Amino acid sequence: MNTEELSNQTLINRPTELEDSLKSIPSEAGCYIFKDSNDRLLYVGKSKSLRNRVRSYFRNNSIHSPRINLMIRQVNNIEFIVTDSESEALTLEANLIKNQQPYFNILLKDDKKYPYICITWSEEYPRIFITRRRRQRNQIDRFYGPFVDVTLLRKTLFLIKRSFPLRQRPRPLYKDRTCLNYSIGRCPGVCQGKISSKDYHNTLMKIAMIFQGRASELKSILNSQMLIHSNNMDYESAAIVRDQIKDLEQLLEEQKVSLPDSSINRDVLAIAMDERISSIQIFQMRSGKLVGRLGFTSDSFSKDGSLIVQRVMEEHYSQVDSVEIPPEILVQSPLPQQDFISEWLTELRGSKVNIINPKRSIKAELIHLVQRNAFLELSRIQQGFEQQVLELEDLAQVLELSYPPKRIEGYDISHVQGTDTVASQVVFIDGLPAKHHYRKYKIRDSSIRIGHSDDYKSLSEVIERRFRRWARLKKSVGDLSCLSNRSSSKLDTDGFNDWPDLIMIDGGKGQLSAVMNTLKQLDLHEDLSVCSLAKKKEELFVPGDTEPVSSDPDQLGLRLLRRLRDEAHRYAIGFHRKKRSARMTKSSLGGIPGIGSKKIRDLLIYFQSVEAIQMASIEEVSSVPGFGPKSALTVWTYFHPE
Repeated sequence: MNTEELSNQTLINRPTELEDSLKSIPSEAGCYIFKDSNDRLLYVGKSKSLRNRVRSYFRNNSIHSPRINLMIRQVNNIEFIVTDSESEALTLEANLIKNQQPYFNILLKDDKKYPYICITWSEEYPRIFITRRRRQRNQIDRFYGPFVDVTLLRKTLFLIKRSFPLRQRPRPLYKDRTCLNYSIGRCPGVCQGKISSKDYHNTLMKIAMIFQGRASELKSILNSQMLIHSNNMDYESAAIVRDQIKDLEQLLEEQKVSLPDSSINRDVLAIAMDERISSIQIFQMRSGKLVGRLGFTSDSFSKDGSLIVQRVMEEHYSQVDSVEIPPEILVQSPLPQQDFISEWLTELRGSKVNIINPKRSIKAELIHLVQRNAFLELSRIQQGFEQQVLELEDLAQVLELSYPPKRIEGYDISHVQGTDTVASQVVFIDGLPAKHHYRKYKIRDSSIRIGHSDDYKSLSEVIERRFRRWARLKKSVGDLSCLSNRSSSKLDTDGFNDWPDLIMIDGGKGQLSAVMNTLKQLDLHEDLSVCSLAKKKEELFVPGDTEPVSSDPDQLGLRLLRRLRDEAHRYAIGFHRKKRSARMTKSSLGGIPGIGSKKIRDLLIYFQSVEAIQMASIEEVSSVPGFGPKSALTVWTYFHPE
């Protein structure tokens, strides 16, 4: 079936039938289901008003992402299931996605090992930084990547910051003047408004060209600018641009590999997969040179590798600027909807995009090169995955658990002789840190104070606060088995999907006994698996046994618990230091007569530190909102009693 025939079978090209379908949808809570002309499930969603939600997809003035637009162009049939409430719709949606795995509900893994470059275009003076996590930022902000070689990426960013005048500090060093970076030409004086927001955006646009694989194009632009400055006898500006070109040439030499073939820009995609994981590599070829290598991983939700490659292309190219889409894309085998994807990319780019399946000559060799890299990456992923599985299985054997623990929680207490006592809760899922599940606790027990520390009471308080809602639930329903198995759910439908398979306490028998006594009071001691790991001899204790568990300190399960224990310790100490620092800062300003907590907060917001307040003049303090000459004199006199 050609592209035109496929397009004619979609609802968006049959307005009358589309309108009839929309009118038949009730304005009640439930789930909606989109299918294509082959009755393939595209997408499942939920809403408290089905008609309004589904209609929003097909409004002319709707602003959707390129990926959603791609989905809408394939919808041939709309089905719906009405529920009694929105919460029921949410549960139904989760079940449908889990069982049916709709094509547009399946997302690629957010693989933390691959770094991205982020440019915060939404800000007046955008920042540029490396991150391993694509957070929900403003839609204007952009992520470039993911890049495979983080060392090269850091070196690239270093050369860029050396060559182009960019903001070098997250916040100004001085309140009313520029720092050394401005004097030596490394920073354009953002903190003092020495450069306009428009000009700074223009500088960042040049830098973005490097991460878009358009460095050669940028070099041509810089050569033209240098010639203009030279003709205008502005030799100082011409010399600055000349140095930028030299650094750019150095960057191109270090990160590019020349490959044979013409000057056509192209991307080359290949996949390597096993029954669990798929590794997909994209080589970016620009003017016959390799300028970037991007990596993706995915669950092998389909045994058809070409379908996964198509899914990667949809997600990747829907996130990039149109100029980053090359006119030619090489893939190792035909895509399920190759003509359709080619038409979609052509529309995004604004000119023809060809998707080719080479079988011979240089292009086929490029495919083999990319595929070889994909297999190497898959092998590395498999080794890490197998190591995690072995660690969890060994831990289950050591603790005599019925199955390897998926979610493990670790707890630790941190204080200095009872001062600023805090606790940490860290979470490992499938043997890896899940930092979005980490929690911090301030100990509230009034008996724990300076000179009166009590780790047992602190742990008891934390465990009681963590599990009291589960205790209330057990009291009302009588059985937690149906809920405790939902810990792997990706949807937090009612707050009861964070049940741990194992709890680890940093400490010995005393800490473990304190925790178990609290769990007995909550009537959860028979529902939870608990252990403790003592630092001194690395001994592992379980409830009911006075002697440590017989184990080898170097075996895999114990290594996993030590990593969890060390992470809980690190997280607790970091929170304790932050709390102690805030208390010391507050106490150092709390003695200023006539200055309350609100004015202290205003001072810290304005000057950023106590040291800066101490060094400020009376005039500088009086410029703080809410401070007049009298209160400014009071602050200055407090720090300068003589």
